[in-house]
Amino acid sequence: MSPIVAGTLLAALAAVAFGVTTPFIQRFGAGLDPFVTAALLYAGALLGATGRVRQGGARLEAAVRLRHLPRLVAIAGIGAALAPTLFAWGLQRLPATYASLLLNGEAVFTVGLAALLYREHVGLRVLLAVLSMFAGGVVTVAAAASTSAVGLCGAVAVVAAVLAWALDNVLTRPFADLDPAAVVRVKALCGALLTGLLSLLVAEPGPSWAQTGGLLVCGATGYGGSLRLYLLAQRRIGAGRTGSVFALAPFVGVLAAILLGERTFGAATAAAVVLFVAGVGLHLTEAHRHAHAHRTTRHDHAHSHDDGHHDHPHDPPPVGPHAHPHAHDARVHSHPHGPDSHHDHGH
Repeated sequence: MSPIVAGTLLAALAAVAFGVTTPFIQRFGAGLDPFVTAALLYAGALLGATGRVRQGGARLEAAVRLRHLPRLVAIAGIGAALAPTLFAWGLQRLPATYASLLLNGEAVFTVGLAALLYREHVGLRVLLAVLSMFAGGVVTVAAAASTSAVGLCGAVAVVAAVLAWALDNVLTRPFADLDPAAVVRVKALCGALLTGLLSLLVAEPGPSWAQTGGLLVCGATGYGGSLRLYLLAQRRIGAGRTGSVFALAPFVGVLAAILLGERTFGAATAAAVVLFVAGVGLHLTEAHRHAHAHRTTRHDHAHSHDDGHHDHPHDPPPVGPHAHPHAHDARVHSHPHGPDSHHDHGH
């Protein structure tokens, strides 16, 4: 399977895992304050972050090292504390359908930040997709603002949350080659501790047992599981395109909200959905193949020896994916690829 197809499928699965939890978070979080809601979500993510480290004596993934922790802690503050707190607050002041659609802003912000910080290529098709989704976000915010002032505040909070998550996505890009379960554990632990401490400091009321169980499950699925899949997708197609495919999440959230009985699907919502579908379709049909050069480099990440990039010697030869420090010689070739850690060349 090509890395573009594999990355797209992983990002789509991450979107489904995240999107389906949105209306459930709104229901289980009803009456709860934002810090305790965020703390439970990331506690669930921590509980769900399991995985094998070795197989047959070989490391399966590159390990998280002490040198990675300062950046991971900073990312956790943005993506595991600030963003879910804003999102939880906004969800209580906005219909779940509108909140789900506003999550598409994460794709817009991620593409822009990835192009700015990592020079990820943005062609005409990607640009048109971003503009289409931005237009869908404008329609959604306008629809929320027409309901009440409280709806507008909720929409602004959700937009601020997705901006924080987009920054989190881009800052996490260098960690896409590390063990995704370990990255999730560090981020979830930091997020749960920080928001839990803030909840205690401001004396937020505690949740019921049903709310605790429901939010822990939502966190394990929509935050821990989704982030792990997101990192695996980002490893293959880069930050911007992973964020673009992740724009499927709002549609899953809208469908789940409607199936749960929400009736806010009006003309404005339908128009936003059309714009979002057009944007996602443009991203998913992008083809990227050309002759490109690889410079000599050395790094550590999970890889196999049948991908056209890893032909270094082993004794005995490895079977399947494994991880260890290895070197790449300079080469020029052509194949389908995304802007991953091996393909950060200019265009």
